[in-house]
Amino acid sequence: MTPPQLRRRTVLNWAASATLAPAVLHAQTAKPPRLVTVGGAITEIVYALGAEAQLVGTDTTSLYPLAAQNTPKVGYMRTLSAEGLLALKPDAVIGTTEAGPPVVMDQLRSAGVKVDLIESDHSWAEVQRKLQAVGRGAGREAQARTLQARLDADWAGVQQQVAQYKGRKPRVLFILSHTANLQVAGEKTAADAMLRFIGAQNVMQGYSGYRAMTAEAMAAAAPDLILTSTQGVEAQGGLDKFWQRPELALTPAFKTRALVQMDALELLGFGPRMPATVRALHQQIVRT
Repeated sequence: MTPPQLRRRTVLNWAASATLAPAVLHAQTAKPPRLVTVGGAITEIVYALGAEAQLVGTDTTSLYPLAAQNTPKVGYMRTLSAEGLLALKPDAVIGTTEAGPPVVMDQLRSAGVKVDLIESDHSWAEVQRKLQAVGRGAGREAQARTLQARLDADWAGVQQQVAQYKGRKPRVLFILSHTANLQVAGEKTAADAMLRFIGAQNVMQGYSGYRAMTAEAMAAAAPDLILTSTQGVEAQGGLDKFWQRPELALTPAFKTRALVQMDALELLGFGPRMPATVRALHQQIVRT
């Protein structure tokens, strides 16, 4: 190779290095996105992906794992404040479509914050969408794909186990009892979906959402078993106080004190623990 050719190659190599250097330097020095998560299941996924160091704030439903309780809180998911959120200087806010109010989400977008809201339709696809959204927001898409593959396999196994059961479907009533006014879950609720997934029958049919628990409804529904959250039982003052509700005395479940309780986020959060939750409830409620 002649000296002019050597000089030309040297110049080209230098030019290429000068062009690539800023991109390489940026990739090495770029900071991970700062995240605010709105929804306990979404926060749980951040921890499952090992991205908890990127959390700068979470909502008050983000209680699992235990470390999530020590994160800065931005309030309840439906009553967020743009000022409080922006004070944390997040790069992205990830939540479900229950997060709001909508005007706050619009204010965040206007301020340049990436807002990713996942539709809540009480399906396994909802869990998948949450995984993918956190993967995108945290810059951990590869880890999210790996976790989803493992959870998809676990979910398929659980659903096969439920489908193979040919026994009687128990008649179950879900009670929401976090306040003094107890409510029961009808169709198109997370509780209704969970009962179907475990192979049980929701006794409250013919309406959507939650309704007040009445004596007439309890007598007509005649549930074999009550399903509720641990927090709901605690809010009523414990199991003895819970069973003292006069409406429950009209049910078959009352005669045997047939009740199953579980942490609210695990039971209704539709997060990464869902396959294990369905498996446990199927064994405890349907196969007993």
